[in-house]
Amino acid sequence: MRQLHNKDQSLPFSPGSIKANNHRHHHLTVTLSATMLASGLLLVALLACLTITVLMSVWHQRKLRGKLPPGPTPLPFIGNYLQLNTEQMYNSFMKIREHYGPVFTVHLGSRRIVVLCGYEAVKEALLDQAEEFSGRGDQATFNWLFKGYGVAFSNGEIAKQLRRFSITTLRDFGVGKRGIEERIQEEAGFLIEALRGTRGAFIDPTFFLSRSVCNVISSIVFGDRFDYEDKEFLSLLRMMLGVFQFTATSTGQLYEMFYSVMKHLPGPQQQAFKELKGLEDFIVKKVEQNQRTLDPNSPRDFIDSFLIRMKEEKKNPNTAFYMKNLVMTTVSLFFAGTETVSTTLRYGFLLLMKHPDVEAKIQEEIDRVIGKNRQPKFEDRAKMPYTEAVIHEIQRFGDMIPLSLARRVTKDTKFRDFLLPKGTEVFPILGSVLRDPKFFSNPQDFNPQHFLDEKGQFKKNDAFMPFCIGKRYCFGEGLARMELFLFLTAILQNFRFKFPQPPQDIDVSPKHVGFATIPRNYTMSFLPR
Repeated sequence: MRQLHNKDQSLPFSPGSIKANNHRHHHLTVTLSATMLASGLLLVALLACLTITVLMSVWHQRKLRGKLPPGPTPLPFIGNYLQLNTEQMYNSFMKIREHYGPVFTVHLGSRRIVVLCGYEAVKEALLDQAEEFSGRGDQATFNWLFKGYGVAFSNGEIAKQLRRFSITTLRDFGVGKRGIEERIQEEAGFLIEALRGTRGAFIDPTFFLSRSVCNVISSIVFGDRFDYEDKEFLSLLRMMLGVFQFTATSTGQLYEMFYSVMKHLPGPQQQAFKELKGLEDFIVKKVEQNQRTLDPNSPRDFIDSFLIRMKEEKKNPNTAFYMKNLVMTTVSLFFAGTETVSTTLRYGFLLLMKHPDVEAKIQEEIDRVIGKNRQPKFEDRAKMPYTEAVIHEIQRFGDMIPLSLARRVTKDTKFRDFLLPKGTEVFPILGSVLRDPKFFSNPQDFNPQHFLDEKGQFKKNDAFMPFCIGKRYCFGEGLARMELFLFLTAILQNFRFKFPQPPQDIDVSPKHVGFATIPRNYTMSFLPR
């Protein structure tokens, strides 16, 4: 019996073992419960932290958004696409302005933009707070190539170095002096001969004008001009025109909104990229030619001057003078120095054919002040108020860059009652300044009287800012003004214009308005006077 009893004691289900097991199970259950409770509390704490973080982020965004100018509510990814007509971006912005006032916020896809409309808002930002608004924003098509390099699209100290150097070097090569005037007069002579060669036939003036204008900037940048029949030259002009026109199209505006996706898709943007790459390749080739024949003591052109500065600053870790900036600055000067002036002249010819009375008055002034036996000089414009007024009105009406190049605030900036966080992109809408009814009596009409006083003398207008204002104004302004005056007067001294249809049938509304304004295609005849 004792053995049995002893045996029973060793059984797993003996009363003693059951009691011990129960104790262990109870202890395990308590431990597990405590662990689960701790885990649960930890999870709750993590969720609480995550929720607070999300709420803080939303609150911070709302706080920031609350300090930004008002604007239409954006949708995820597409932003305010539904409120914007990509074929009429300028008009779309003007409609939003009617509802939200002259300063508002829009979203181009995921890009948040503060838009400034009218003279007062643009002047307050770009002049009164010039330093804060001196950053460069994006222009998606050009950014595909420039990527923040070069004088036009760089920022900070790099941009300041490149800008100072470019202005000084252009001056060294005659810009603003008699040297460049003689160069423009020479090119105007070549243009007159080319137009005489058309013998009054109806022609598209596009490449006649762009060849001449491009040769002026080429003489500064490359130290030489191109022959008008040079195939490579004509190819370059087509590339520049193609890119400029793309930025004005509906697809070009769509690309501004959705470039992160569209750059990978087929479409017209791929052709624009190809043309930009062609321009870059040409400039790289020119730079390599200059490197092989460089004389550091005798710079021949802008590229030479930049190469010399690169050697001088080789050991400076903060220098802006390296190859990428040389190539991109040269592309910028070459492009901007060609397309804006030649397109303005092309639009101007169309406007003069629409208004033959204006053309006749300019020619009367040319005959009286200059005569027919000498070339026009830039100093003649002081005695030609009507011609000067017409050129200003062509620029105002033509409105080449209506949305301007985007700016970016360089730090958290208080503007009016708003707070613009550092890095916010800003569109100063130049078209809205050039059409500000407070400064122009009939802003939608072509009317040289906008720049003439009651005595017929030229009258300046503060809202005339086709070259923008502030720290990032177009430093090619002086060269462009000289070209517009000398080319236009030289042509009208020698020719009268003829259009295939009567003036009342001429459509002077633009073909495209986006980043750029593009006039309609047309043909015309240059008849000797």
